[in-house]
Amino acid sequence: MTGNGRSRRGPGGPVPPTLVYFGGIFAGWWLDSIRRFPIDGAGASIAQFVLGGIALALGFVFFFWGLFTFARARTGIMLQQDASHVVESGPYRFTRNPMYVGLTVGYVGLALLFNFAWPIVLLPIVLIVTTLTVIAREERYMHARFGPAYEMYCARVPRWL
Repeated sequence: MTGNGRSRRGPGGPVPPTLVYFGGIFAGWWLDSIRRFPIDGAGASIAQFVLGGIALALGFVFFFWGLFTFARARTGIMLQQDASHVVESGPYRFTRNPMYVGLTVGYVGLALLFNFAWPIVLLPIVLIVTTLTVIAREERYMHARFGPAYEMYCARVPRWL
C-alpha cells in the first residue's frame, strides 16, 4: 500500500513476454509445416546443432540469472508486481533486460536446433512486439517510480546489449 491507501502495482502488460517468444517459435513451426524453409537444406550440420544447443543453454542461463537476481534483490519479478528498487547487479550491469536477452538467444538456439528459418524471419516481429508492448511499458513505470535513479541507470546500461 502507498501512503494514500492505494495498493501499488507493477507495469502490467497486455501479454506475458514469454508468450510473445513462444508465439514466434510456434508461428515459425506452423509456417514450416505449410512451407518448408530450413536454415540448411541438407539438414542441420553438427556445427549448427552444437551452436543451437549452446545458444539455447546460454539463453536459459541468462534468463534465469536475471530472474534469480531479481529474487535475491527482493523486487517484483512478474509484470503485476511492484518494483522496490532499481536492480543494478548481476546481469543488470550489462543490459536492462537480461531475461529478454536470454529469451532471444534461446529462441535463436531453438531455431538452429530444429533447422527452422521461419522463426529467424519472425524474430524482428517478436522483438518489436516485446519492445512496444512490454519493455516500453516497463520503462515508463520505472521512470515514474524511480525518476533520476532510473534515468542514470539507463544512461549507463543499454536496453539490450
